[in-house]
Amino acid sequence: MTPDDLIAHYGLEPIPDEGGLFRQTWAGPERPDGRPEGTAIVALLTADDFSALHRLPTDEIWHFYRGDPLELLLLAPDGTTRTVVLGPDVLRGQHVQFTVPAGTWMGGRVEEGGSWTLFGCTMAPGFTFAGYQHGDAADLTARYPAEAAAIAKLSRPSPGLASC
Repeated sequence: MTPDDLIAHYGLEPIPDEGGLFRQTWAGPERPDGRPEGTAIVALLTADDFSALHRLPTDEIWHFYRGDPLELLLLAPDGTTRTVVLGPDVLRGQHVQFTVPAGTWMGGRVEEGGSWTLFGCTMAPGFTFAGYQHGDAADLTARYPAEAAAIAKLSRPSPGLASC
């Protein structure tokens, strides 16, 4: 199995602004506020790409499916930081499922030496671009200076999502 096989099988497309490839696999019924009750995606990151630092207004559950471990940098609102690894080796501290709390900055990449990771994310209420907040490297580095190197590796220029 290769990334190209997975891209073709799932019909993956680029994740706008964040990075990686995805396909939404489920969206629940619409709520009165216009958001879906929940959403789920399947996604792929390769070693030459990353999930840029971003935060969401709702908890997001990450699921590891196949491939190499995924390092996920978490920058909490209280100023604490943590790196978790999604992967198959749960007896050595990796997670097959991990919940990122609402409002936490998150960004991820395939673990050093790896090639690709197939994973999924689930949210309830569901994801909308209006709730996506893209991280600014300078702002995040000022707030979390001990993570400056990791922040630089997981940052992209701010997109123009205001119109979404």
